[in-house]
Amino acid sequence: MAERPQQPASAGFVVLQQTATGHWRLLGEVQRKPGLAAQAARTQAILEATGGKAKDGEIYAAVLRSEWRVAQKWGP
Repeated sequence: MAERPQQPASAGFVVLQQTATGHWRLLGEVQRKPGLAAQAARTQAILEATGGKAKDGEIYAAVLRSEWRVAQKWGP
């Protein structure tokens, strides 16, 4: 049986939070909201991933899901 090609995932973000020790903790994946500018979309993703509890001074990263997949490709 022929394998079906994977459908590309819709646009979204992988959201991380930097811990007090400097490590990164994965909070989850969030769909990108259409119509928002890039910075607003990242902010919205962080707010969604934290349930609206993100505070000023905390460090978060919202990485495009497509970039997250590309960053995982490497070779020895």
